Amino acid sequence: MLPIEAVVGDLWAALETHGRVVLQAPPGAGKTTRIPLYLLERGQTGHILMLEPRRVAARAAAERLAAGLGETVGQRVGYRIRGESVTGSRIEVVTEGVLTRMIQTDPELAGVGCVIFDEFHERGLQADFGLALALEIRGALRPDLRLIVMSATLETQGVAALMGDAPVVTASGRAWPVETVWLERPWTGTAGVRFEAAVGDLVEKALRETEGGVLVFLPGQAEIARVARRLGTPEGVAVQPLHGGLPFAAQRAALEPVRGGRKVVLATSIAETSLTIPDVRVVVDGGRARRARHDPGSGMSRLVTERVTRAEAEQRRGRAGRVAPGWCYRLWTRGEEGALAAHAPPEIENADLAGLALDLAIWGVADPGRLAFLTQPPGPALAEARALLADLGALDGLAATAHGRALARLPLHPRLGHMLVEGARRGAGFMCADLAALLGARDPVRGGGVDLGLRLKALGDPGGSEVLRADGIDRGAIGAIQTEARRLRALVPGVASSTLSVGGAVSLAYPDRIGRRRPGDAPRYVLSGGKGVVLPEADGLAEARFLVAVDTDGDPREARVRLAAPITEAEVRDLHAGRLVRARICTWSRRDRAVLARERLSLGAVTLEDRPWPGATPAALLEAMIAGVRDLGLEALPWTPAARRFRARVEWLRAQGTALPDFSEAGLMADLETWLGPFLTGMTRAEDLGRVGLLAALEARLDWAERTRLEEMAPAEIIAPTGTRLPIEYAGAAPSVSVRLQEMFGLTRHPTLGPERTALAITLLSPAQRPVQITSDLPGFWETSYDGVRKDLRGRYPRHYWPEDPRRSEPTRRVKPRGA
Repeated sequence: MLPIEAVVGDLWAALETHGRVVLQAPPGAGKTTRIPLYLLERGQTGHILMLEPRRVAARAAAERLAAGLGETVGQRVGYRIRGESVTGSRIEVVTEGVLTRMIQTDPELAGVGCVIFDEFHERGLQADFGLALALEIRGALRPDLRLIVMSATLETQGVAALMGDAPVVTASGRAWPVETVWLERPWTGTAGVRFEAAVGDLVEKALRETEGGVLVFLPGQAEIARVARRLGTPEGVAVQPLHGGLPFAAQRAALEPVRGGRKVVLATSIAETSLTIPDVRVVVDGGRARRARHDPGSGMSRLVTERVTRAEAEQRRGRAGRVAPGWCYRLWTRGEEGALAAHAPPEIENADLAGLALDLAIWGVADPGRLAFLTQPPGPALAEARALLADLGALDGLAATAHGRALARLPLHPRLGHMLVEGARRGAGFMCADLAALLGARDPVRGGGVDLGLRLKALGDPGGSEVLRADGIDRGAIGAIQTEARRLRALVPGVASSTLSVGGAVSLAYPDRIGRRRPGDAPRYVLSGGKGVVLPEADGLAEARFLVAVDTDGDPREARVRLAAPITEAEVRDLHAGRLVRARICTWSRRDRAVLARERLSLGAVTLEDRPWPGATPAALLEAMIAGVRDLGLEALPWTPAARRFRARVEWLRAQGTALPDFSEAGLMADLETWLGPFLTGMTRAEDLGRVGLLAALEARLDWAERTRLEEMAPAEIIAPTGTRLPIEYAGAAPSVSVRLQEMFGLTRHPTLGPERTALAITLLSPAQRPVQITSDLPGFWETSYDGVRKDLRGRYPRHYWPEDPRRSEPTRRVKPRGA
């Protein structure tokens, strides 16, 4: 008996009393294959919808449910996935996006009695949105609609609270026990062993030590291919891939038992949930998962490979105990397991939200906080998605346009839907349908360069292109894309001729990724959206002047292009005339160190025309020149000693508490327009700054009262008893002057400055201009230290005048005073 049987009564009781329930049961407990049938047995009214996160799981679940009824799919059990449906009279298994379209078409879900969200722990974007819509429908229109959320590893309290404190029913135990085998020591870095080799070794170990089929979890198709090559063709063992890019027949073959031997299924995370592979008793977990990360700033997504979470590892382990006792071999040590994250991040946190933003607009929700999202969509990503939709004409403000509603009815991302609709209007509907099918699938060409046009040729004739045949085509993937293309062609007018190029067509979907080649040898491009991309130098498109970067690796600094198509400037001007902006700009060029006045025609960051603008106004030139000073910094100005001393005087007096304008670097930079602007008239280049009268500009920053305070409290100089003007230095720790000692004879009152009468630091010099004493108390110096200094100086400079009483002696600039 399946573990789920012990709690189905509690589940039904919770549905009868509350109409909603959260069911937690471990992998292999029988949730997917038993709960819909149990509801049918207990007399659940209306249609039963069950959501599955993946197409292969939806088909497999429908077949298992039908088999449980002794029927084939199409009687009481059906399924509906993208591009394929088989009607069932009572139970329908659908992928998550299908539910959203059903609700948008029929907000009451007429005829549906219960909706089951299976494997909700995966936290797919459409599952989150589907549950939010279903809860709103139940609260506003259909209080009789029953909702069940099922998961093996979900933290139930949060979703139960979201569902209005729904009851939680928990099943314990699994169908069969699974023994877990960890590595004795970490493989990473061990003798340079690669990941695929380490997985291959672990698979061979599992084959030696166990019996039954082996399910191997790998992050992607490339790793599957490399591990398959590593394993080769072991005697009596069939090695089969399983991933979403395979045709349905190939996926089905991986799920069916192998007669007369064992099989090894190399799978992506597609096999984590809702799948029972009949003869699999062993799981080999490579411990890696591939996730999409969308960057709202660039509008681009990239795939990252990360360590699995504990929840994912538990799901994978559960695949080994579905039909008999099993084993789970993990490519990490038991000690490493504690470092794994508990759960994978929900898709809504990292996904492209364009489709969700359009669905919200059609549902009439401006603020997603109104809906019961378990995780609210991030604000920046949602804003970026809405900006894209507005650019495509799908949104007017926050409301969906007629064009937006048409896009929402298409089984495509809004970008590709827009290309299909606009391409059909221009007579290229069939080509755009083919392109949409290509771009909605994994790249079927291996090593064929980045040219999207070559893929289009392969779609029309997979064996007819010598270039592609040499590089390799995944013909199974091509077959699936051809099927999707035929379905999409049926949605547009039957016109197959147009002057629209491949690049022109995809530019309709990606107006923000139209790129122009930068100057230089390397094939680097700036995109209309502002980001930079680079092509492989040997690629056939490396000389293209304009292109559309359809797919990149998502690097935030400079992304590498994976798929692109060339486009002509004439097509850019024709197809995107409404997006072109003609502007006259006057700006500072850091490269030229000069003001540039230009007239430009641009598509975002891509410039199509750039010519001089001779009519730039003086005000515009001045604004740009001031920006240049900010770029170059204050040190680019002609700082004379007098200008530096003036600035230092003001700053010293400000530090004493006197109210004066800020002459610090930040203060001067912040107010360049006011004090420096009038002195920059007619200047347009960095070298012109040498003509600035900087001292006059700084002095003009003070009004008459401020200048008066400055002269009184922080004078530029003092006059020695000999009449010599001594410039005061304000830049040090304290204001200071330097003067020959003999010029200060007769001075009995020490000079002071500022509101606090700060003593001036006086450096007394020998006749040879060498410092002999620094004092801030000249009378005290005469009284105490002068005698010792006098003895030393008389010996070194005997011809000079060294009186015994300097306080009553005549100052002199000569060897001796006049008449001495």
